Amino acid sequence: MEPYAIFLDLAIIIVAAKGFGLVARKLKAPQVVGEIVAGLIIGPSVLGMVNQTDFLIQMAEIGVILLMFMAGLETDFRDLIKTGPKALMIAVAGVFVPLVGGFLLYGASFGFDAVGSEGFFKAVFIGTIMTATSVSITVETLRELGHLKGTIGTTILSAAIIDDVIGIIVLTFVIGFKNPEVKPSDVIVSTVLFFVFAIGVGFVAYKVFKWADKRWPHKRRIPVLGLALCLILAYLAEEFFGIADITGAYVAGLILCNVRDSEYIAEKMDISSYMLFGPIFFASIGLKTKIDSFSITMLVFTVGFVCVALLCKVIGCGIVSKICGFKGADCIKIGVGMMTRGEVALIVAQKGLAVGLLEANYFTPVIILIIVSSIATPIILKILYNKYPDKV
Repeated sequence: MEPYAIFLDLAIIIVAAKGFGLVARKLKAPQVVGEIVAGLIIGPSVLGMVNQTDFLIQMAEIGVILLMFMAGLETDFRDLIKTGPKALMIAVAGVFVPLVGGFLLYGASFGFDAVGSEGFFKAVFIGTIMTATSVSITVETLRELGHLKGTIGTTILSAAIIDDVIGIIVLTFVIGFKNPEVKPSDVIVSTVLFFVFAIGVGFVAYKVFKWADKRWPHKRRIPVLGLALCLILAYLAEEFFGIADITGAYVAGLILCNVRDSEYIAEKMDISSYMLFGPIFFASIGLKTKIDSFSITMLVFTVGFVCVALLCKVIGCGIVSKICGFKGADCIKIGVGMMTRGEVALIVAQKGLAVGLLEANYFTPVIILIIVSSIATPIILKILYNKYPDKV
């Protein structure tokens, strides 16, 4: 490849991703859907204008790190505390039921393999992809409906945030267990040690940033230091604890989420992510997706994947909501609100491909799930809220 050809690739990716992103927004779909489709069209499967390179892979990795850092920054512990144990129980069900559902779906489609085998971990990973709830899509949907601040909206939002945290932890465990040289106890110990380390570092970092925030309020050095913390924790998580780098990036965001300038940090991070790294990451999903090997078997699996992923969220979260004291219609609202999938599902799938737990042709079911859930959730929630309005 010519040294400067990468500039042309980047230009094509940015223009195509943003162009298709705008089209997606006009069609009331999430912009990331358009960016993924752009990658699919300009990639080897369709036009062949851009091919995956080591440079683009590294750029996409930075993109996913920034996305997870911003997700952590947008988390509000106060909201989590308000909804308390109920949101936690709903989130646990929102992870456990889809995890089991995805595992059974893969086993039913391609056969059940022995515990500890490659096929076993692939089945578990399919379930892991299903665990993620899209906080951004859920929030936007509830905001448009005017129910973000209600009891149901707060519960859905808090449960979705906790859901993603648990999903990332599950991802960390699955990746660790996949390595035959690693004992289950080692994975548990390294995970616990990382979070103990993160709490210690987080306490110190929070105090430092709080002091810096007072001394240099709204100065660009604060986001610069925040980005440095994100990259350091991402590196330490992967290098010294054997944990996914995105976990470290997410934790860095959580550490800074209650700093006074957290929104300012997120705003500055969003510029780089929106302009360059985000489009590259989402387009890279399309570049990796292989539709030429999409068979009848994979089509049937995709239909099952979408149905199981949506129903498991509604059933799992809905039943636990009932146990927590919510009434019939409200339980369904919570279940439907939790069924959207977005960036985190893509991030998990991307990580699975990198460590050999997922094949490229499985990106198509994930993308279709994101599109279907992103379109279906707002429509169903609007119908539910019109028919069963919240009681004041």
